[in-house]
Amino acid sequence: MRIRKRTWTKQELEEAKFYIDKPQENKGKWKSAFDVERPIHLELGCGKGQFIAKLACQNPNINFIGVDLIDTMLGLAKRNIEEIYKQANRQVDNVIITRCNIEQILDMMDKEDVVKRIYINFCNPWPRGKHHKKRLTHVRQLELYKTFLEKGGEIYFKTDDDNLFSDSLAYFKNAGYEIFWKTYDLHHENIEGNIITEHENMFSKQGIKIKALKAKYGNA
Repeated sequence: MRIRKRTWTKQELEEAKFYIDKPQENKGKWKSAFDVERPIHLELGCGKGQFIAKLACQNPNINFIGVDLIDTMLGLAKRNIEEIYKQANRQVDNVIITRCNIEQILDMMDKEDVVKRIYINFCNPWPRGKHHKKRLTHVRQLELYKTFLEKGGEIYFKTDDDNLFSDSLAYFKNAGYEIFWKTYDLHHENIEGNIITEHENMFSKQGIKIKALKAKYGNA
């Protein structure tokens, strides 16, 4: 999805205490990047940040890292996080956003950066076969996540794309993950606590069913 550049993005991100411009410098030491050490959850492709803003604000006992590649998206995420926390009369103390190409996620994450849960919401489906390896749920990516996802750790995945979801079911299985929950119509399930993202709302209004799964890596 193309998004118009904002001239204020660079300056606002540089001034934000919860933005890290060079995540590779925190490789192996993300626990100490937060003021208080807590379990870490990671969102890959945080976009405009509505999801991670609400989730982090609702879960003060967890530290969240949101990753995206596009500066303008991160700038909007920064503003959305600040707004959600302001409404809750809270300081932003348990979420960090940063810029990284997720295909090279190991540039910023190491086995010392133990993550309990990964969220992947409405990632690019890369429909052409030659591009499938770019999918965030492809076996190649799932193998990378094992480097820092703790044993027993989980991946939560949502998409509107039928082919991506079908292929992802096979990807997770082939990469040795256990899919312990799935649905082909998330909103029909009426799952308590589901945070509806911008894309989720848009696709649902178009009558497109939201597919979702939860997978686990190994045993704790």
